[in-house]
Amino acid sequence: MQGRLQGKRLSSRFFLEEVAGHGSDGCNYLLAVDVDMNTVDGYAMSSWERGYGDFVMRPDLGTLRRIPWQEGAVLVHADIVWEDGSDVAASPRQILRRQVERLAERGWAAFAGTELEFIVYQDTYEDAWRKAYRGLTPANHYNVDYSLLGGSQVEPLLRRIRNGMTGAGMYVESAKGECNLGQHEIAFRFDEALATCDNHVLYKTGAKEIAGQDGMSITFMAKPNEREGNSCHIHLSLRAADGSPVLAGDGPHGLSPAGEHFIAGQQACLRDLTLLYAPNINSYKRYQPGSFAPTAIKWGVDNRTCALRLVGHGPSLRIENRVPGGDVNPYLAVSAMIAAGLHGIENELPLEEPHVGNAYATDAPTVVGTLRDAAADWADSSLALDAFGKEVVDHYTNYARVELDAYDRAITDWEMFRGFERL
Repeated sequence: MQGRLQGKRLSSRFFLEEVAGHGSDGCNYLLAVDVDMNTVDGYAMSSWERGYGDFVMRPDLGTLRRIPWQEGAVLVHADIVWEDGSDVAASPRQILRRQVERLAERGWAAFAGTELEFIVYQDTYEDAWRKAYRGLTPANHYNVDYSLLGGSQVEPLLRRIRNGMTGAGMYVESAKGECNLGQHEIAFRFDEALATCDNHVLYKTGAKEIAGQDGMSITFMAKPNEREGNSCHIHLSLRAADGSPVLAGDGPHGLSPAGEHFIAGQQACLRDLTLLYAPNINSYKRYQPGSFAPTAIKWGVDNRTCALRLVGHGPSLRIENRVPGGDVNPYLAVSAMIAAGLHGIENELPLEEPHVGNAYATDAPTVVGTLRDAAADWADSSLALDAFGKEVVDHYTNYARVELDAYDRAITDWEMFRGFERL
């Protein structure tokens, strides 16, 4: 659920003889634990009462690829099913598959690209832990947004990551510096939605592994400090079976009627589905005025102050959702965008005029400000219920409850520094 790769390392012989054709069992608590792998209550599919049994990791052999940064290794993504072969409804990959199937019923396919930012530190992960994540040394000491010099200072690591991902079958486009100290982004070519999300989670894991091998560390946290956060802008477009664009047309701003309804759906459903874009307590600290993270639920043509940005021309016309941060689970976020767009199309929602100017200065409805509010909107959403089903809604409502309960019990450094002596 946290958007990270979990699984097993198998011998090649065992994989070929047993797992490739039948799958491999794993404890079903893997979709019912918190980020620390603690067993928590409230999940219908997995609990002490149900005995914490197994589900099956069924390999999707079309995803098999070499992992160049791990000697002699290949990786294959898996779909999660029950022993009888039925889908595990709360599995993020299965959730996305169902939304992709809804598009396929119309003869459409979704294409997505994710722009994932990260911050590089010169400390190892082990040293960062021992320092309690204080006083870490960023790889750059000033804003290196688009700086060729700043990028060259981290180029040995960035090059290893780019080459590793290329060797794993991904199409690397570019690398650039970003605003925060030590912050960078590596961009990849768009692909069909499921392939993009598979690539996203492998890249995120692989980048951390490569950084660790080089004695450095990377964080994808949405807001690791008070400077600019790590975003994950998600670009989405639709194509018909003949390859023609669905969102592009002869209307205003190059949109088709379906394109207008699709964007209207994104805007109308954003609050209901924010939990799938911003899944953690820390996610919501990105949303600060003037930070390039959105606060207003507005759409605009190539306007980075809006939550939704229309970019591209003709076949490349697409919507960019600027709400997700680097901590997002891409399968859930892309699922949410597809569901919102279909809601707009099915209900022929009208599209308001694009916002021109600084959306931070408007009195428009705002992006949800806390995980608590996002969870409440999600739990009460008829749209979420219709698009994803009660089992999924309940499962991810509990995910948020678990995170909130843990946070509410925690004593933070902020409280200690303010209160230990002075209160």
